[in-house]
Amino acid sequence: MGLNLAIAGVTGAVGQEFLRILEERDFPFDSIRMLASSRSVGKKVEFKGKEYIVEEMTHDSFERVNIALFSAGASRSREFGPSAVKAGAVVVDNSSAYRMDPEVPLVIPEINPQKIKENKGIIANPNCSTIIAIVPVWPLHKANPVKRMVVSTYQAASGAGQSAMLELEEQSREILAGKKPTMKIFPYQIAFNVFSHNSKLEPNGYNEEEMKMVRETHKIFDCPEIAITCTCIRIPVFRAHSESINLEFTDPITPDQVRDLLSTAPGVSLIDDRKNNRFPMPLDATGKDDVFVGRIRQDESIPDNRGINIWVSGDQIRKGAALNAVQIAERLL
Repeated sequence: MGLNLAIAGVTGAVGQEFLRILEERDFPFDSIRMLASSRSVGKKVEFKGKEYIVEEMTHDSFERVNIALFSAGASRSREFGPSAVKAGAVVVDNSSAYRMDPEVPLVIPEINPQKIKENKGIIANPNCSTIIAIVPVWPLHKANPVKRMVVSTYQAASGAGQSAMLELEEQSREILAGKKPTMKIFPYQIAFNVFSHNSKLEPNGYNEEEMKMVRETHKIFDCPEIAITCTCIRIPVFRAHSESINLEFTDPITPDQVRDLLSTAPGVSLIDDRKNNRFPMPLDATGKDDVFVGRIRQDESIPDNRGINIWVSGDQIRKGAALNAVQIAERLL
């Protein structure tokens, strides 16, 4: 029997990226089902030179499906994920629905691929900001345990989906034409502006995005004792998140040692050209698989050379979402 795939949420930004990546990586399959909400039923989707008709996702959509890639939002994952598992599929879920469930592996293949085989039918894809931050931190942590991590994010509109990217474009045109910006997706103007991440505030004053990064890193690293604090910010960039990461290590470490470790780390590329003041930008990361790292320097405020600052950029839709899920699916084969 061949491999049968289902894509849940195929018409969204991540769903479309799933298709691009499956084609690029020549993922083997016999059949593929294009699933979305009732709004998208009947739409045509192009994949590998063939046209597919989008079907409505129902509890019966997963018969004979082996792997289901979900990017349809947390409530849809909770509603339909169990039906897919019951039908015999392994679900790789891109939402927040199952990430902190102790029964569900939370996986970044460059970090904890061994967890994939522990799945009970569902594997969770981490939050995009978490993935982009910790793919480069992991090889450093393995060499010299991280004691504390301070992260500030500069998050693109793409994190809120296709409609948010279109809103940024529309607002930019409106403002440049002297018109009032239209706001539907974000609570504030995103064009020519910066604001605190638009996720819900928790009682401690941190927003959900910030706490996701803390909790998910603890789970993926299997290291709850790392002290982590985050500030997550939206910026007017279409695609690819950037993050400033400050790390305090157990033992002394130099920028050269960090460069050496990262130069061979899977999923990482260096852009660290001090001479020309050239470091990672969202434009470098857009459409790319790797997380780009630069501005590697000693944190001189931490004694004994135990502090390092790095700056990273990664494509939120690719490695931060679709690519990570497809890499998990490849390991399921």
